[in-house]
Amino acid sequence: MSTSAKQFEPNFMKLGVLTAALQELTPRAVRDEDPDRAIEDWLVFARDIGADNIQISAALHPSESDVPPEAMLDPVANTLDLRKPFDAARAKRVLAAAKQAKVGISDFAYFDNLLHHDADLRKKKHDFMLRIFDTAVLLGVDAVCGFVGRNQTLSMDQNLEQFAQDFIPLLKAAKSRGLTYRVEQCPMPGWTTGDNWHNNIAYTPGAWIALHKICEKHGVGDQLRIHYDPSHAILMGQDTRSLFQYLKEEGYAFLIGGFHVKGQVIDAKGVSAWGYGGQTMGRGDWIGGKPSPNPADQSKAWLKQVAFSEHELPGTAKHDPLAYLQNRTVDWLDHQLAARECLKFKQGVSNVDLVVEHEYPDARIQDPKKLAPVLKGSIAFTRAIDEAAANMIALQKVIESQGIKVQGVGREAYRS
Repeated sequence: MSTSAKQFEPNFMKLGVLTAALQELTPRAVRDEDPDRAIEDWLVFARDIGADNIQISAALHPSESDVPPEAMLDPVANTLDLRKPFDAARAKRVLAAAKQAKVGISDFAYFDNLLHHDADLRKKKHDFMLRIFDTAVLLGVDAVCGFVGRNQTLSMDQNLEQFAQDFIPLLKAAKSRGLTYRVEQCPMPGWTTGDNWHNNIAYTPGAWIALHKICEKHGVGDQLRIHYDPSHAILMGQDTRSLFQYLKEEGYAFLIGGFHVKGQVIDAKGVSAWGYGGQTMGRGDWIGGKPSPNPADQSKAWLKQVAFSEHELPGTAKHDPLAYLQNRTVDWLDHQLAARECLKFKQGVSNVDLVVEHEYPDARIQDPKKLAPVLKGSIAFTRAIDEAAANMIALQKVIESQGIKVQGVGREAYRS
């Protein structure tokens, strides 16, 4: 009895870019008067740099935010401006622009502390998130990305209780709208001038599982997913393959629903000075025994991170096999291989979003003409890496179906 050989059928992921990469694509004066112009301009820009989709950055307008821009490490852009309600007319305009540009919208991203200890501020942030949910529905987008956050006055265990009390209602609101909430796992060490390093409680697989169990008890397990960013794993001494293998072994291979494509380059000298906890004293964010009232001084709290690491835009760092083995930068090829070998994507690999998140400080250019070729190159690199991984997996399946062995061992999880 003869059997036909398995065909070569690689499955590629979709490439996107987070619009926070370029805050001033549309000048503030223009987009404040015409809020949806920012999205229109970004759709055209994304097409020109080779992106399939955009992840639209949402944030409270600078006039409404409780965090001054000078206190932030990374760019935050209110590409989605919700000072006025996003209605059917606005949705029609944005959808027409997307169709003309032939660029989709993968999801919305609003990164804020949704467990803030101040009840009034927390409500303000939650209300804004609900408006993003409603915008996603109007535009036919099925996911929103963000943080969980942390109540700074409570222990981590107490934060789990607050998650059940205050965050579950947000997930129920997502469920009623047919949405998924994807949590990016950045620990946000510089978010506060205090000594806490983990300021977003959803920072690691052990925490994701604990949170997901709470969600399951409240009927919203399907609403919580992770928007995995390998840069944060590197920051905490983790490697992607081992992390994905752990999820698989624990029965949570389904938890990751999308990806930020951003690297982290660890400075060995910085680790020698401060270790992976970063600079703990003498940063300059405290003046006279209390947090400085100057937001620019408060931004020095980020020395907890940047004293030993720097964000990488994919494709810009040197190829460094030793650094990969030491978990001091991202092995992009193995990242994509491990995702296919260890994880389960309900929507299928071809519908998974790889979103380039640009936070490499030296290349954080706000001139569109200068930034365009940088982002175009990074997206092309990421696409090529994903295609290489997809081709390798598909080819190996072909030869296995014919009884031919796959050579070698490959990278293994949990190796020291």
